[in-house]
Amino acid sequence: MNLTELFKMQKELDHFIQTNNGVEGDLFEKKGLALIVELAELANETRAFKFWSSKGPSEREILLEEYVDSIHFLLSLGIEKDLDSLEEWPEPAIGNDLTALFLKTGKAIHEFMDRASASNYLEIWSCYGAIAQVLGFSYDEVLEAYLAKNQKNYDRQKNGY
Repeated sequence: MNLTELFKMQKELDHFIQTNNGVEGDLFEKKGLALIVELAELANETRAFKFWSSKGPSEREILLEEYVDSIHFLLSLGIEKDLDSLEEWPEPAIGNDLTALFLKTGKAIHEFMDRASASNYLEIWSCYGAIAQVLGFSYDEVLEAYLAKNQKNYDRQKNGY
């Protein structure tokens, strides 16, 4: 999947949101925390770690929307640190256990927040690629869902979200 267009769209959305809300300054930590929260929301919807419950995961559409919420913030963090030249989604991390992947992804996010290097950024993308694989999301589905959510985010801003 080519990420160039997604970075461009995210940059435009970020600018629109920040202008619309009169936000200035460094938003790196806020966006980092937002990514951590979105990862947790996705984990919660998968219920992969809930060994005490027999209830299954949320519907696929809900999981996909939660997933692309993370992608918005992942793109935005790359923009913040001038890492938006990434063109292709890196090779997915190895693993098929969602609990382990969520923990690995969380660790990668924290490492990036501590040291915003290109290699740490690529590791997050790799982890999200593995999560997509385990959840059965194709890159085309992710792209389509990102485009829909991007528009929804614009609509929300226009309606005082």
